[in-house]
Amino acid sequence: MRVAFVGKGGSGKTTLSALFSRHLARSGAPVVAIDGDINQHLAYALGLDEDENFGAPPLSSHTGDIKDFLRGTNPRIASRDAMIKTTPPGRGSRLLRPLGDDEIHSRHVRPVDGVPVMVTGAFDESDLGVACYHSKLGAVELYLNHLVDGPGEYVVVDMTAGADAFASGLFTRFDLTFLVAEPTRKGVSVYRQYRDHAAEFGIPVAVVGNKVAGEDDLLFLKEHVGDDLLAYCEHSSWVRAREQGRSQGELEPHNSRTLSVLKDAVDARTKDWDAFQRHAVEFHLRNATAWADRATGLDLAAQVDPDFRHGPAALTAQVRVRART
Repeated sequence: MRVAFVGKGGSGKTTLSALFSRHLARSGAPVVAIDGDINQHLAYALGLDEDENFGAPPLSSHTGDIKDFLRGTNPRIASRDAMIKTTPPGRGSRLLRPLGDDEIHSRHVRPVDGVPVMVTGAFDESDLGVACYHSKLGAVELYLNHLVDGPGEYVVVDMTAGADAFASGLFTRFDLTFLVAEPTRKGVSVYRQYRDHAAEFGIPVAVVGNKVAGEDDLLFLKEHVGDDLLAYCEHSSWVRAREQGRSQGELEPHNSRTLSVLKDAVDARTKDWDAFQRHAVEFHLRNATAWADRATGLDLAAQVDPDFRHGPAALTAQVRVRART
């Protein structure tokens, strides 16, 4: 299952992404955590020393290689230059398994505190004035477009802050989106934006309250979020100690139970591969019409394979083809 954490900058979504990923890994579940925020802090929230480099190369530094690998022998995609971030897989494309034996996972994954992590890559000086961060996130979108994840497998993505997550079709790539909201007017304003955009496409959103200091904070969230409030985290001395480089016991019992509630909510979801494929095609055609046909000089609608059905059956068919060759 694919999970996104979104919210206002400073709401604690990176911290919760790290806590949830760690909770899944310690339960023994296969998990991949991806830092998709412009501020690349997920690995450090998991425990990487602030003075230590991540080590594995960011996904965005090898986008061309990722395209070459994923397009495989798909005859509808002539080259990496013809492949854009929304290009959906078709027959001949290479599909991925979480932490599979492939060049993407072997090159880009680094374990941090027992959690396999991949990073998108930071926005640096060479990007100023010539690129937006969503061009880097294209590698993450391609990865998720070609991923076949099964029950009990998790991909957790720490997304960009605010409603900026809607600047691409990436927000449709998840089975459940957790919106982290502080008990403030600014905290719930992002929730309203995200809720309205997500509802247009049938994207499920659950709210996780954060930094709740007492009953008044909880009542505020219930008043402004209503039934979308799934759970909440209290102020955490354990998290603050970790942020200061100190080890201090275990996460507080209430906050630990909240992580279990989030996992139960994800596990209760039913994977809808038809909706996943429909959204992938829809956003690819939108991008083709808006800019990509003009940029590539191609009719990118021709990249859509009408006979391709994403999911486990497509993965099985891929394995059979490889066995014959």
